[in-house]
Amino acid sequence: MVDEFDVDFALAAYREEGVWQLQELVDPVLEDLETLSGALRRFPGDGGAIALIGFDEDVFLIVRVTGPTVRVLLSDITAVDEWDLARTVIEHLALPYPEEDDESAPAGDLDILGDLGMHAMDMGVLIDDYDLYPDEMLSDVAGRLGFGPAFDDAVDLTTA
Repeated sequence: MVDEFDVDFALAAYREEGVWQLQELVDPVLEDLETLSGALRRFPGDGGAIALIGFDEDVFLIVRVTGPTVRVLLSDITAVDEWDLARTVIEHLALPYPEEDDESAPAGDLDILGDLGMHAMDMGVLIDDYDLYPDEMLSDVAGRLGFGPAFDDAVDLTTA
């Protein structure tokens, strides 16, 4: 179960007739990757749906579902110690659990949004910027994909 106080935001983004739509995701679908993926499949998007989730002002998770394909990117593999959803992501990726003294590192597909304009190299640089919070990182991602202002409004992020 996800503690509602740990989730800063959970949004689904999808394009319908070429226009980006955002929808809030609620707690029950955030229990594990399978449940979240099933919820994303219900959105009518052209080319699937994307979940953008921020945890405890520390970590973000991107899940992209296109038909039967599920792609994931967790900004910090050490999050498995804190959140069940992160553990199910690591299991999905068939990665070993990090050791207690392991460094922070992303896990999953850095090119998860490459075809939409956010390429692996740019994603890696963004994740390596330790001065940014997850909402700021995902605001950058949303901006590159074409729904930055809507994302910022949804997460109450004020841009300068």
